[in-house]
Amino acid sequence: MKAKEIHELTNDDLRSQLAEGRAELFNLRFQMATSQLDNTARIKLVKKDIARVLTVIRERELSQAAEAQQAQAAVETA
Repeated sequence: MKAKEIHELTNDDLRSQLAEGRAELFNLRFQMATSQLDNTARIKLVKKDIARVLTVIRERELSQAAEAQQAQAAVETA
């Protein structure tokens, strides 16, 4: 999944995408341990997708915190 597509998702969609990615990574690791994994490059791609989702989630958390801090500062000066 590309970063642009991830940025367009809602917070709930991001959390479900994160859960799906982690479940897929678990399954891929399990397949690798039992020598059933054919495409080992898939692990790297899933890890990157998980990292992208976590990055977008964190960006949104930081922007919400900054907005709250600005609102608090505006209330204190008023």
